[in-house]
Amino acid sequence: MNQRLLKTAATAAIALGLSAAALASTTTNRSLASATAGQLAQQTVAACSAEGYNVSASVVDRAGVLLALVRADGAGTHTVEASRAKAFTSASSRNPTSGIAKAVQSNPDAAGMAQIPGFLVLAGGVPVKIGNDTVGAIGVAGAPGGHLDEACAQKALAAIKDQLQ
Repeated sequence: MNQRLLKTAATAAIALGLSAAALASTTTNRSLASATAGQLAQQTVAACSAEGYNVSASVVDRAGVLLALVRADGAGTHTVEASRAKAFTSASSRNPTSGIAKAVQSNPDAAGMAQIPGFLVLAGGVPVKIGNDTVGAIGVAGAPGGHLDEACAQKALAAIKDQLQ
């Protein structure tokens, strides 16, 4: 009987130890606040509007989940989903989509990235970073070129850089 009791106690101790190890292995990740996401989307649309471009701007959290979307008056219907997909692609890859697009064009091994579900491999997606941490991303669609979409996102990031610390 004592052997059985010792075996049960040992098994319980091991199970408790594994549970404690599992708890100790959790992580904490910073992500973009929804209020900041709303400001970024507004700032991005305003930056493009100042240049005469009617765009949609989507802002996602670090996991690529939509936090904010602003569509300028007159922006094409397709720009809503295109901006969201660019933001998702940038957040997921932790890179600007312009760099991904160049890699896909110049490197046959990278061409498969365009086939990843939900990815839109066009310029206009920009990660939002605090230090080295990607906390979200902006996606912009509707300007007459992805490089112009990206420039609007960069202007918005510059406008609120003090909040991203």
